[in-house]
Order: sequence, then C-alpha cells, then structure tokens
Amino acid sequence: MKYSGWPEPGELVVGDVDEIADFGVFVDLDQYEDKRGLCHISEVASGWIKNVRDHVREGQTVVAKVLEVDESSNQIDLSIKDVNEHQRKETIQDWKNERKADNWMLIALGEDVDDDRYTGVANALLVEYESLYDAFEAAAISGDEALEDVDIDEEAADAIVAAARDNVSVPYVDVTGYVDLESPASDGVDDVKAALEAAEGNGEIPDGVELDVGYVGSPEYRIKVRAPDYKTAEHQLEAAAGRARESIESNGGTGGFHRERREDDE
Repeated sequence: MKYSGWPEPGELVVGDVDEIADFGVFVDLDQYEDKRGLCHISEVASGWIKNVRDHVREGQTVVAKVLEVDESSNQIDLSIKDVNEHQRKETIQDWKNERKADNWMLIALGEDVDDDRYTGVANALLVEYESLYDAFEAAAISGDEALEDVDIDEEAADAIVAAARDNVSVPYVDVTGYVDLESPASDGVDDVKAALEAAEGNGEIPDGVELDVGYVGSPEYRIKVRAPDYKTAEHQLEAAAGRARESIESNGGTGGFHRERREDDE
C-alpha cells in the first residue's frame, strides 16, 4: 500500500535508486506515492567518497533515514549511512511483509477492486493494527474475532479471513465455538459437568493442540482451540463439541453447537 502523504523526519523508508549524480543519489520512495528523495553524497557512506557509484547502483533497493522534509519545495533529504545493518534488515522485512499484504488484499477484495474500496478497507484495518500484514496475521490466527472491532462490512471481513488462512504462515491459529448444554434431570448439573469434561477430551488432546472450555452463561459454554493450522483447529473444535453433545444426550439432555455467541448474552 502506498501512502499519499509525506514521510516524517527520522522515519526509515525503502526506495529504489533512480538516478546517480556527482553530488548525490535520487531515491524513489516505494511506500509513498510520487515521492522522491535526495541523499547527498556526504550521506551515502561514511568517510570520503571519490565515486558515488562505488557505493550504490541505479535500480538498487536501499533503506534510508529521512533527515528533513520540505513540502513547499517538494524536497525530502535522506541519509543512507545513518542506517545500521540491523535497521536495514528489519525495515526491508517489514517492507516485504507489506508487499505480501498488498497482494493478499487483492486476493480478498479482487484484482479489479476500485481504489476507494481498497483504501477504505485498508484504512479501517490500520485503525486497529499497525500494518496490513499484522491485520492479516491476526485474521489467520483468530479468524473473525480478529476483525470484530474493524469497521468493515461482513463480506470484506469474510474475504480477508479466507485469504489470510490460505496465504499467511503463522505458528498457530485460534478458533472458537459455543455449545448449549441442558439437562432436565434432578442431577442435571452433574450431567453438564460430565459433558464439559468430555469436551475437554479427558486428557486425549493431540500434542500441539490446546483446548479450553469456559462458562459464558447458562446454558452456553465456550470452546476455544489453538492448533498449528486451521484444519486441525476446526477438526478439534468440532470433535470437542461432538463429545459434549453425545455426553449430554446420553443422559437425556440436549446439546447444540454454534459459532457465534448468542446476542442475548452480550
């Protein structure tokens, strides 16, 4: 995503060397629309520089620190030498992540999405997350829950979650579902307790999977699963709900499963 504004002094930016002159280097800023900065020869590298081309080449991707911004003269002064190796690697990785997120946005919203639609959804995500990449990573991990506070329509939210889970590599994912458990028996509380214990798997949950069952408000109980991938998480969630329903029904009660929390429990 390219920003239409201006970078701030002190900000680290990524750009491509567009032109090399005797007095310095012009850099097209990748993250900002129609913005070009100048890195004076004294800011290209430490020490005396005989030939700028010994240090940079045209077309090279560089990380630079913004020294000054003069909007009235459309001038951005940059420094390449003030960026250490750690900063360079970290900034390049963030830049690569954002390029990935741009592609995921097009996958979610469609290659032919208009600029207003793209910008509206992107800006809404950036209200809640520091970057589009962070938003997609959260969506891959937690699904719809990650976008509950994001001001976008349901169609966009569903598309982002689907694109995230198809494309984002994450260490784990979280999924949540709810079971309604009721028993008319005099010892119905014990029947519900047994059903919840069954949902928890009685110690037989696979390695790498975390399963937590919690009380929401009678007769509703939350089942939350954390697993290495979405398919595993969904399978374990459905299996846990199935065990709870089977247990409560075997004792004459009723059980139901749903993905969203009931509105009257909000």
